[in-house]
Amino acid sequence: MHHHHSAEELDGVAFWESHYGQSERVWSGKVNQVIENLVSPLRPGTSLDIGCGEGGDVLWLATHGWKATGLDISPTAISRAREEAKKHDIAEADTQFVASDLGQWDTDQAFDLVTLSFFQAPFEFPRADFLRKAASFVAPGGHLLALSHAARPSWAPPVDHELPAFPTPQEELDALSLDPGEWDILQAEVVERSIISPTGQPAVMEDSVVFIQRKA
Repeated sequence: MHHHHSAEELDGVAFWESHYGQSERVWSGKVNQVIENLVSPLRPGTSLDIGCGEGGDVLWLATHGWKATGLDISPTAISRAREEAKKHDIAEADTQFVASDLGQWDTDQAFDLVTLSFFQAPFEFPRADFLRKAASFVAPGGHLLALSHAARPSWAPPVDHELPAFPTPQEELDALSLDPGEWDILQAEVVERSIISPTGQPAVMEDSVVFIQRKA
C-alpha cells in the first residue's frame, strides 16, 4: 500500500509540473469573484491557500492586508509565485510559498482563512481527507472556503475518459463531516459567474462554493 501511495504522489507532481511547464503564465492581479465577495468583508489575518498554483490569490490576499501563505505540489508554480511577489514588490513578510504535497505537509500554525480553489485534478486523490485536513488548520473564528468547478466549462470539448465527478456543495459538506457545535455553514451552493471563453465568447462557469466558519 505504501508503495502505491508514493507512485500516486509522483503522478501528482509529474502532472502538475507538466501542466505548469507548458507555458509562461502571468499573474493577472484578478481574483475569482467569489473569493473577492466573501473575503473582502473579513478582517485580514493569516491565510493559507492550498493548491495555490502560481499564487494569484495569495498575492491578492497579501495586497489586501493578509499574511498569506500558499502551498502547491508543483515546484515550478511555487517558484513563479515567488517571482511574481518580488516583481510586484510584495513584502516577503506578507507572503510565504511552500512546495509540498498537502498529504506530506503539516503545521502547528492555525489560520484565519484557509482556501482551496479548484483543488481538482483529472485523476483520483483523497479529496475528502484533504478537505478535513484543510479544516483542521482553521483558527477559532476563522473561515474555510472550498471553491470547485461544479461542471465542465460550456466550451470544453467532450472528454474521452471519465473524469472524477465534480463535487457538489453537499458532497463537500459530507466529506468535511463537520461538528455542528464547532462550525457554522455560511454558504453551500453552486454559483454562476460570467466569463469570456478562450475563443472570446461570453460563457458561464458554475462554481461549487462551500464557506464555513469555525466557532470562536
